[in-house]
Amino acid sequence: MSDVGAGLIQVGLLLAALAAVYKPFGDYLARVFSSEKHLRVERVLYKIVRVDPDSQQHWKTYASGVLGFSFVSVVLLYLLQRLQSVLPWSFGHGPVSPAVAFNTAVSFVTNTNWQSYVPESTMGSFVQMAGLTVQNFLSAGVGLAVAIAVTRGFIRARTDRLGNFWVDLTRGTIRVLLPMAFVFALVLIALGVVQSLRSGVAVTNPDGSHSTIALAPAASQEAIKELGTNGGGIFNANSAHPFENPNAWTNLVEMFLILVIPVCLTRAFGRMVGKQRQGYVLLGVMGLLWGAMLAVIWSSEALTNSPAALAAGANMEGKEQRFGLSLTSIFADTTTGTSTGAVNGAHDSLSGLGGGGAMLNMLFGELSPGGVGTGLYSILVMAVIAMFLAGLMVGRTPEYLGKKLGRREVTCAAIAMLAMPTVVLLGSGIALLLPGTSSALGNPGAHGLSEILYGYASTANNNGSAFGGLTATSDWFQASFSVAMLLGRFVPIIAVLCLAGSLAKQKQVPETAGTLPTTGPLFASMLTGTVVLVAALTFIPALALGPITEAL
Repeated sequence: MSDVGAGLIQVGLLLAALAAVYKPFGDYLARVFSSEKHLRVERVLYKIVRVDPDSQQHWKTYASGVLGFSFVSVVLLYLLQRLQSVLPWSFGHGPVSPAVAFNTAVSFVTNTNWQSYVPESTMGSFVQMAGLTVQNFLSAGVGLAVAIAVTRGFIRARTDRLGNFWVDLTRGTIRVLLPMAFVFALVLIALGVVQSLRSGVAVTNPDGSHSTIALAPAASQEAIKELGTNGGGIFNANSAHPFENPNAWTNLVEMFLILVIPVCLTRAFGRMVGKQRQGYVLLGVMGLLWGAMLAVIWSSEALTNSPAALAAGANMEGKEQRFGLSLTSIFADTTTGTSTGAVNGAHDSLSGLGGGGAMLNMLFGELSPGGVGTGLYSILVMAVIAMFLAGLMVGRTPEYLGKKLGRREVTCAAIAMLAMPTVVLLGSGIALLLPGTSSALGNPGAHGLSEILYGYASTANNNGSAFGGLTATSDWFQASFSVAMLLGRFVPIIAVLCLAGSLAKQKQVPETAGTLPTTGPLFASMLTGTVVLVAALTFIPALALGPITEAL
């Protein structure tokens, strides 16, 4: 079978699987967060941590819960890494250095999973499971909770309560993430993904020398790594490693896991607001952006005319033979369109335009379809901005889903929208001015600029993938990427919760003849145009100096 044929079959199967689960799983998500009943195990947890599950929280209290829980998570994960030498299953690994431990703690708590270390030689299985894997669940649960709180802002009226963070986090983790990760871990094991608590297996090489092949509990990590749009690999090669992603079937399952919650959340949103077509519009915009960037990346990789690619017959540098151009391109588009960061090939080896396409996916705000929870509330922010622009054009106060968008609401949306570009451009600009930056680059010129820009785009968007040519182990990159991850995660969360609190206080405004419909192609076009226009006006100058120059 040709490479293109294999790619088309994989895209078809992926879309068919998502379509099959869209309605039942989306409806299930809506029921999970709308139900007033608590499971017995949930009540036990609430009693232990002394939480009243029936209480409701102001947006500031909800945000305080998010920030406080995340702060404690960073501290505990940092301590786990520093104490690794006295923990079981450390396999002789000593304490993780302070800078790397802090960067990693911030990375996994913010759902970024940026890795500035080699897992096989740095982390034992206990830290991987009790620290990193646990945060894969909890960071995804936090994003899911925030998305639900923002949705309630549109549903509720004349109240300053958005729900209970601890209840939303518990339900998302216990009722959604844990059972799905368990089932799909078994599926991945059945398809050939490794699951072992051994440190490695000794082998004799063809030349008679001896070496050790690292092993790890990969399947359990892989399932939640993809399902929670986390992305951190238990092996350094990530999803390009044959123990994490051995064949085309596991590749398909992993892409399905990456997309299933962000896609189905649009169905849950439509159910919760009582207007299913609203969810379809959001899904349509997400799908359009995902498909457009797939076309850019795939065609760029297939049609590149670089000397190396022409000599080899295909642009296979940095790609696994078992995946080829097509499956690598689909995975690259999927992982950068979400906040996942898992990779099944080396993004640093993508063509100029292919790498630029992956980068632009993140610079859209990672809402095509985005991460668990983050994709939904990010595209809702852009919907608010689109309606505000429409209101300016017709000279009336904009409305969205029966709520008026005044100065406070638009300010919150603008802060959420501008936080990421500010961090990306300031971080990249400062890094370029530092005298030691050139030594950290794997390539000079335009591609070197792309490596830096991609690094800050990845960390500020909580993606975690990297142009591997950038050596990010210096104190500057460890610290600045940590700051980028924190600001990129929590500034938008605070802003969107403030937006939701302001919306919840309003009364529902009935639709009139002057209300702009938000369930048809006109609004979908406006929303798509707003996403593209904001990214273009913000990033085209930087992209022109990096991937566009390289492509030309």
